[in-house]
Amino acid sequence: MESFIGKAEVLMEALPYIRRFYGKTFVVKYGGNAMVDEELKDSFAQDVVLLKYVGINPVVVHGGGPQINEMLERMGTPTQFVRGMRVTDQQTMDIVEMVLAGKINKEIVNQINQHGGMAVGLSGKDGGLIRARKMNVSVSANGEPPEIIDIGLVGEIVGIDPTVINSLDENKFIPVIAPVGVGERGETYNINADLVAGQIAEALRAEKLILLTDVEGVKDRNGKLLSTLKTNQARKLIEDGVVAEGMIPKVECCMEALKGGVGKTHIIDGRVKHAILLEIFTKEGVGTEVVRK
Repeated sequence: MESFIGKAEVLMEALPYIRRFYGKTFVVKYGGNAMVDEELKDSFAQDVVLLKYVGINPVVVHGGGPQINEMLERMGTPTQFVRGMRVTDQQTMDIVEMVLAGKINKEIVNQINQHGGMAVGLSGKDGGLIRARKMNVSVSANGEPPEIIDIGLVGEIVGIDPTVINSLDENKFIPVIAPVGVGERGETYNINADLVAGQIAEALRAEKLILLTDVEGVKDRNGKLLSTLKTNQARKLIEDGVVAEGMIPKVECCMEALKGGVGKTHIIDGRVKHAILLEIFTKEGVGTEVVRK
């Protein structure tokens, strides 16, 4: 009997959060190990479906770097990176779009649907969702003046039109979005998934932006996990080099989303089963929430 009571108490702990977030929109950036490990993939899909059933509107934006690397290697196409961004010629872009908008996107849609959800796959081309333009990267070395490097069909976001997402939400569907944008002349651009998730969250005035990563969250200079991080503290950690490398764009993405009107942002450990539910519906959470000053 005690075990049954314990289960009831877990549900009661979640009740205030379910009530608070009913009818709200959560944008979830899905990536890292959670997209590779079969058990974690299953756990993620279950979390997303449960959110929908308790009245929250989840919107999923996914990456796919490792899968793209694997396909490029299999096809004998060399990969080059500049400042962490993949140099993308037309041949590479064709493969990127095939993997992101084709293979990965439909796998996620199928996984969610297998657990009772109604997911629909999109790319930024659908309904004019993501408008983009070519990104130019400035690189300097050895004190030389910055040089503009052409990294091909890598894009930056010009605008988001959330009409198609709103339509799907209203009809009980779960949008699953591949980070591919379209230029003014119809050209296709590869865009960083964190940036896409952040700007979609802004366009939707989402209650939450949740970034799944392969680390526990943001840590202080002593290596202790920070459960809550204010934007002014985040800037200081970046300036001091405590937040470094791949965590910098994620933290900056959260700060930009907050500035753009998103309620709260979270960087959580996607290696933990049911990480989304644990972060949202428990007091402790399983990562770092980044909030306004």
